[in-house]
Amino acid sequence: MASLLTSVIGVRLARIALGHLTREYPNKLDHVMTGSADVKGPRALHPVFFGSFDWHSCVHGHWLLARLYRRFPGLEAAGEIRALLDEQLTAAKVAGEVAYLSQPSTRGFERPYGWGWLLMLQGELLRHRSPEGRRWAAALAPLAEAFERRFQAYLPLATYPVRAGVHSNTAFALLLARDYAAAAGRADFAQLCAGAARRWYEGDQGCQAWEPSQDEFLSPALIEAALMADVLSAERFRQWLAGFLPDAVRGAPGTLFTPATVSDRTDGKIAHLDGLNLSRAWCWRRIVAALPPSDPLCARAEQTAARHLASALEQVAGDYMGEHWLASFALLALDPSST
Repeated sequence: MASLLTSVIGVRLARIALGHLTREYPNKLDHVMTGSADVKGPRALHPVFFGSFDWHSCVHGHWLLARLYRRFPGLEAAGEIRALLDEQLTAAKVAGEVAYLSQPSTRGFERPYGWGWLLMLQGELLRHRSPEGRRWAAALAPLAEAFERRFQAYLPLATYPVRAGVHSNTAFALLLARDYAAAAGRADFAQLCAGAARRWYEGDQGCQAWEPSQDEFLSPALIEAALMADVLSAERFRQWLAGFLPDAVRGAPGTLFTPATVSDRTDGKIAHLDGLNLSRAWCWRRIVAALPPSDPLCARAEQTAARHLASALEQVAGDYMGEHWLASFALLALDPSST
């Protein structure tokens, strides 16, 4: 998967993330209060990930900075990135995040979206070769291990997938978890995720793609296809895709090839649709990478990815309802390979 990321774009994305990762308010907590002692603010509850409007956005904002720091060591903002990650990714602060998970009321905390993004962050840090990158990975390891255990406990219990195009989507979480497994050398965990993917999705055929819904930021159809491209062999994936989207080479279902319209970017839910366009670009690029260049779908898919990316790339900043998270999805679309 060729990267479209440049240092100029990287600086722009880094500046956006640096502007909100330690901005505590406004904040939307995923927090169950069982008594008055649980009434606390974001920073008290989450020593590392208290900014960026919500916990998961703060996590993937850290991922964005870590990815840019590795990809462009000489980036103009590298010093600021290093200082922020040094300040936030410490053993003491991570211990506070781990302690939060020890409460019985947190069993469903950020499941599965935040789980996947935390592992994605750790997978990125494990790919760093600098002394500071290794230090950050070592500091975050206990939290990553805690979320890996949560996946291990949850996946055998999850009889059904969640196909919604929002945070509960299981295909997206598995794709991020498998990225971590590859970086961490956790073959058994990667296989656990692959087994769940096959159990949930391998029999799917004739996808209707009744999407988008008004507040989706993931395509239920395309994120499933991107996951199966990661899980299946190249030949098996081609067979599966031919059954799942049999008319894709003709541009059908048409909704998967048409960028979503965003009517009001000050509305946090409607602004999700910019994320949908970015994540669709990411998915289409991953699907193309799994197909031979001669496949007749490739040219149409590449053009579709370009249109979706162009429709949303300039919208990653401007209103905080999108600004606190969209840059991460832009980075996924621009730089889809973790290696």
